Amino acid sequence: MHLTSLTSEAPTVPPASDPPSEPQKPATENENEPESKPAATLGSRILALFAEVRPNEVVTVLLLTFTVFALLLAYYFLKVVREPLILASGGAEVKAYASAGQATLLMAAIPVHGALAKRFGPIRLVGGIYSFFVLCIFAFALLAKLGAPIGIPFYLFVGVMSLMVVSQFWSFATDLYDEAQGKRLFAIVGVGSSVGAVAGALLAGQLFRFLGPSGLLVVAGLVLAMCTGVLVYVNHRESKGAASEPIVKGDRGIFSGLQLVAKDRYLLLLASMAFMTNWVNTTGEYVLDRTLLASVPGSHDEVQKAVASFKGNYFAAANGISMVLQLFVVSRLLAKLGARKTLFIIPLISLIGYSGMTILPLLAVVTAAKVAENSTDYSVGSTIRQVLYLVTSRESKFTAKLVIDAVIVRWGDVIAGGVIGLASIVHLPPRALAGMNVVLVLVWIAIVMGIGREHAKLSKTEGNPEAKPS
Repeated sequence: MHLTSLTSEAPTVPPASDPPSEPQKPATENENEPESKPAATLGSRILALFAEVRPNEVVTVLLLTFTVFALLLAYYFLKVVREPLILASGGAEVKAYASAGQATLLMAAIPVHGALAKRFGPIRLVGGIYSFFVLCIFAFALLAKLGAPIGIPFYLFVGVMSLMVVSQFWSFATDLYDEAQGKRLFAIVGVGSSVGAVAGALLAGQLFRFLGPSGLLVVAGLVLAMCTGVLVYVNHRESKGAASEPIVKGDRGIFSGLQLVAKDRYLLLLASMAFMTNWVNTTGEYVLDRTLLASVPGSHDEVQKAVASFKGNYFAAANGISMVLQLFVVSRLLAKLGARKTLFIIPLISLIGYSGMTILPLLAVVTAAKVAENSTDYSVGSTIRQVLYLVTSRESKFTAKLVIDAVIVRWGDVIAGGVIGLASIVHLPPRALAGMNVVLVLVWIAIVMGIGREHAKLSKTEGNPEAKPS
């Protein structure tokens, strides 16, 4: 029996022996009945351009959108500090092994997170994790000011922190909303992520020149601290008594997240999809890089300039299309197709793209395929992956989700890196790796079909004959 957050339940009629202290809403009012909607406000009318947001949801959804925007902003501030530090530490080779190192650190963090989840409720857990990372960032800022060689540990820290804070933010959001609300509102919240990535990339380099590494680290720490405060306020505004109860109950141990993934078929399928998605995407980026280098003749300096120009246009195209999709398409896809059908969009785009690369391995074809894949993954894919957790228990949202979003995803990168290394040794051409990705995507589609079947059993709004119509 899956538990849901009390913050997302429809209002219930109190027992007769416990008369209400204030007038009660009609018993028929819930999020699925249009006649109970409050009158539209200016905020809800503006947000209606992008998704259906009801007047009583405007403040919280805007606060969550701002929070994930600020999280991405802080990440890019840390990222722009990370690169010169790792290179100055002679860590170019270490970058190739960073994914394995980060995956190992995340595995070590899982039991610590599980122990905390047995003692604390959602906001204390998330707030505690964020506060710990703030202190770590300030410590790195001090060490950077003192000139300590922090390149390698800081590189590993940023990789671990970025995955954990974003995963726990979405755990908090999926616990805050019920399934019907999440499908409507997560497209809006996801806009913060898209805009934050663009703004962070634009601002980080400028601030670095004025503040230096230690100054920019302090700013990033303050931004993360602000995010903690906003989430505490949102929790106070929205939550009820059960939000303070420990996330993990009963006799589950500190590895409850791993146990849930291993024993729950739905979570195991979500983990498999995360692993396969990252494997395919990382391999695809390598195919693009190999194709690009093969098509850019000239001196070393000319190649560097051509690659820099290409990558700038490539990232701008992917991020720009992603933002447009997030603003105007994602919520409408979810409303029209539902979560399970929408889930097929990304692998089908990948299948078409890698098939095209295999048949016609030209730079224009590879670039168009990767822009299509990344832009839809950053928008549609990112949102739908959060929606899929709305039907799970609170424990799954905070513990199993972290295992999947952080550890499983990172190991997908590790396996892809191993395959790429082997391919370079045996001199496989890029089109051979693109063909391998076609096979992997077919496996990915089979996994998505399995997720659809399990989701139908759990969903209260999609394909469940016992569900009330939405």
